[in-house]
Amino acid sequence: MNQTASFLAALERHRAVFATVEQYAEQSQQLLDAVLSCLKAGGKVVWMGNGGSAADSQHLAAEFMVRYKAERGPLASIALTTDTSILTAHANDYHFDTVFSRQVQGLVRPQDVVIGLTTSGKSPNINLALQAANDIGAFTVALTGRDGGLVKDIAKLPIIVNFDETARIQEVHMFIGHWLCEALDLEITA
Repeated sequence: MNQTASFLAALERHRAVFATVEQYAEQSQQLLDAVLSCLKAGGKVVWMGNGGSAADSQHLAAEFMVRYKAERGPLASIALTTDTSILTAHANDYHFDTVFSRQVQGLVRPQDVVIGLTTSGKSPNINLALQAANDIGAFTVALTGRDGGLVKDIAKLPIIVNFDETARIQEVHMFIGHWLCEALDLEITA
């Protein structure tokens, strides 16, 4: 079966969502400013997400800790999705809705930035964790999609990709994440 038409249709949807990306430039600058302030204050950037967004969170935490392009020291960053013992113990003993908020309560300090990736904005574990981070006084960011869901009213900086297809929303989230890494490289190695 030839899937060329399907490939071209997916590419057209990708182009459609990326035609809107320019509108996130100011919010992305706010994200960069918050992360720079956090790192200069000795804080860390904490990431979380579910499914593909969990993988994206881990990917971006790795770009911070290892490097993006420039040779630089590690930037304090962690993804809350990487410790399977914590994830499974918490889900078994408590509830998966609080799997990230419990970690936020134990790890996050006021100088930190906490970033939740949720394409729907309706993930209880992301929303509860961002609220817990707000209670601590950390700066909270939601990379979300569709209409922003509940998270748009929780995060201090919601970046809402107004599109209905999960994969396309995640592609924009990764673009913003990679741009953030590139901008940090320029700021830190300058």
